[in-house]
Amino acid sequence: MRQRSLLILTTGVTVGALALSACGSRDDDNGGGDSGKTTVVIGLDAPLTGDLSALGKGIQNSAELATKVANKNNEVEGVTFKLEAVDDAAQAGTGQQNATKFVGDEDVYGVVGPLNSHVGEAMQKVLANAELVQVSPANTAPQLTQGPNWKEGDKKRPFDSYFRTSTTDAIQGPYAAQYIYNEEGLKKGFILDDKKTYGAGLAATFKAEFKKLGGKVVGTDHVNPEDRDFSAIATKIKNSGADFVYFGGEYPAGAPLTDQIKKTGAKIPVVGGDALFSGEYIKLAKKNAEGDMATSVGAPLDTLDTAKEFKKNYKAEGYSEPYEAYGGYAYDSTWAIIQAVKAVVEKNDGKLPEDIDEARKQISEATQDVSFKGVTGDVSFDEFGDTTNKQLSLYKVKNGEHVPVKTGTFGE
Repeated sequence: MRQRSLLILTTGVTVGALALSACGSRDDDNGGGDSGKTTVVIGLDAPLTGDLSALGKGIQNSAELATKVANKNNEVEGVTFKLEAVDDAAQAGTGQQNATKFVGDEDVYGVVGPLNSHVGEAMQKVLANAELVQVSPANTAPQLTQGPNWKEGDKKRPFDSYFRTSTTDAIQGPYAAQYIYNEEGLKKGFILDDKKTYGAGLAATFKAEFKKLGGKVVGTDHVNPEDRDFSAIATKIKNSGADFVYFGGEYPAGAPLTDQIKKTGAKIPVVGGDALFSGEYIKLAKKNAEGDMATSVGAPLDTLDTAKEFKKNYKAEGYSEPYEAYGGYAYDSTWAIIQAVKAVVEKNDGKLPEDIDEARKQISEATQDVSFKGVTGDVSFDEFGDTTNKQLSLYKVKNGEHVPVKTGTFGE
């Protein structure tokens, strides 16, 4: 059992007389001369290699930025935060192994991530068993917070230690359906998904709302997420007479899919969720991405006053990768853990509980009650651990860029 004390250094206290417990983690060189501060590690899990690494690196950089800002501003007296990022390569098994690694590291007090919902499912129980808080900036599958029977209205939170700053596909899919049917006037859709937790779930919620509105589904199919040759399905889509394709999947498959659909002569848009909202989608599909649409969580960061400082600081750090779709949410996820640590320290007279298990438990419980104005707006969590910010945006590719065309909340 590891002992750890957090000490608040106040006027009149002799610094030399203060000492951390022998078993604690001392940060003797964090670049700021903060010798004697306790290091609290926040783990981060994301795809840092592979096809989705652009999104993963944006998450990593943004989370790291949050720790740097917290340290610079002395957000929690006596504490230095450090980010430990690991790669899951978008694989559930790797994410589960990473979760086990975080649990075994007694310097880790919280975890940010992952990107993919199927990876999140694999990590949840491992972290929850250790009461190690997990805040995802990007998981959108509803069952992660509301249980497997959420569609029937039987919502039960599976893990009290799991939270997310992104809203869910329970509203993301229907939000897109309402826009496509009511505002784009597209009435015939071909629904396609990649069979993964995120893609299949998103496509299902879109399809249900589209049909409810009176839309006609002229075809459905599935693809393998690793495939890049979609010539057969592209021809099938062209022959279906669809006005558009809704793809529940990610940009590494979505970009060649739209490219090959357009090359059949079917000049119809591909529509998808936040996993298509990436500059990489446009880079891969080039001119054939024009007119395609994607929803994403929250309002565009460019429209938020709360995001100005984040964007300025991100640029100042000189990160070589853009913060991408989830950067603001990764920052806010990390900040939520930082604020939970702060609350526990303040409750315990300037220190974390000496027992690591008790410290993790209290931080997890404190996360439920955090509330602050973050990069993405007001950040807090409901009884399921879902964000209370239900805003969504829809983007259309125009002149090689994702341009926001609508921001709002889903109306039943």
